[in-house]
Amino acid sequence: MQLVIGNKNYSSWSMRPWVLMKQLGIPFEEIKLRFDFTEGSVYRQTVARYSPARSVPVLVDEGFSVWDTVAINEYLAERHSAVWPVARQQRARARSLVAEMHAGFSALRSHCPMNIEAQLPDVGARVWAEEPAVRQNVARIEAAFADALASSGGPFLFGDFCAADAFYAPVCMRLLTYALPVSDTTRDYVQRVTAAPGVAAWISDARAEQDYLDFEEPHRKQR
Repeated sequence: MQLVIGNKNYSSWSMRPWVLMKQLGIPFEEIKLRFDFTEGSVYRQTVARYSPARSVPVLVDEGFSVWDTVAINEYLAERHSAVWPVARQQRARARSLVAEMHAGFSALRSHCPMNIEAQLPDVGARVWAEEPAVRQNVARIEAAFADALASSGGPFLFGDFCAADAFYAPVCMRLLTYALPVSDTTRDYVQRVTAAPGVAAWISDARAEQDYLDFEEPHRKQR
């Protein structure tokens, strides 16, 4: 299998299936494309060969393309049981949280875009003070974390690392980059997620990119 992704420092959507597959030991070949959304760019031409949606990530299995992170998760789950929790209700709850992440938290996404290599606590403090929708998003995320961890006993949301943890890994990156105020429960969970081998590998690669894309950087003028 091949996984087509964008810049690791910025691409939260790409991060989700990559860290899931890496953490679960699912073998794949990485195809990384540098973001460039100008007409006729190498990125646009290349990603169009893999997906009619013309966006990343794309999972390619023997020439068959699956796009969108939820669809990729379900495709992988048909072959690998560890993608979702074993217990029926836990599995349903994990899917609910993944769907909520996939469709929601627009304020956090907009005001705190993923930027793993950056340290932006001053931006985070301003956003926290000025954007009530961001505070609401984080409160909901913290409640979801606390509920799942209390139910499963940890160390991850549903015990073992699964798709839910992969989907919320970019949220963990945002909480760290912008130093948003969170509870001890959330802070401890973020530490466990970032230390997970699959996530740690992605973070290492993101920091090594040494790239700067101005259209992904509303808060910085340079690296």
